[in-house]
Amino acid sequence: MQNDQYQRGMADPKQPLLFFDTGVGGLSVFAKVRSTLPNAPIVYAADYAGMPYGEKSEMEVATRVCALLGRLSERFRPRLVVIACNTASVIALSHVRAALGVPVVGTVPAIKPAALATKSGVFGLLGTKATIRQPYVDRLQAEHAIGMTMLRHAAPDLVYAAEAKLRGETPDMQVCRDAVAGLIHQADGQKLDAMVLGCTHFPLLVEELTLAAKELGHERTISFVDGSDGIARRIKHLTESHIWPEEVQPGTFITTGNLDAIAPYATHLSKFGLSNYQSL
Repeated sequence: MQNDQYQRGMADPKQPLLFFDTGVGGLSVFAKVRSTLPNAPIVYAADYAGMPYGEKSEMEVATRVCALLGRLSERFRPRLVVIACNTASVIALSHVRAALGVPVVGTVPAIKPAALATKSGVFGLLGTKATIRQPYVDRLQAEHAIGMTMLRHAAPDLVYAAEAKLRGETPDMQVCRDAVAGLIHQADGQKLDAMVLGCTHFPLLVEELTLAAKELGHERTISFVDGSDGIARRIKHLTESHIWPEEVQPGTFITTGNLDAIAPYATHLSKFGLSNYQSL
């Protein structure tokens, strides 16, 4: 019934878009959606108790994501769900779509845009350990990067550097240098001129990654690519017949972790209109 109402554009104006990530990395996706649909009610859920997904098995991630999104959907009755996490999407997207009665938009590594952006034919993929090893990524490379070289490197510590930045702290530049070095120091890495940021936390560190490449002496200008623009367009298309509230409502931020631990993020979250904090 809920899906039928969705198809007819009859969702209650108060029904939110539900964003889901392990932490605040999904804000890099949410920011683009918010600029496209400014009046959309928002629930943003961060699974801090389950972080990091990149170190878990595929079964652990799929089971956890499906269970949490099931609980969140029962609680908030979202009109659409956005899995703003590359690791969760490449592992659990099909399972979540089968379980929920509303459209689910995933976030997958932007390999096609990177293949279009590179001029040298060599581009890189930074992601979590779980993301870069997925067959889904292999298929994207085979479909969109024929004849090109895609270098892969797992940079899980960038997640914590991004989290630190959003708490108002200075990110660890050595972590950023190590991440970039993991790509450009591979064979043909000196030709790299495009980089897929295959974790939604990573776009929060573009300035630091750009500086790291310069400090490492990389001579080519790097285009950093993520999928947030495409996701925003997709969500706008899926909800084009929907009615939204006439005024912007305060967004809700949900954490599976300690609610008190959200305090350091409050200043940044308020910039996104997320001011109502709850625990799950």
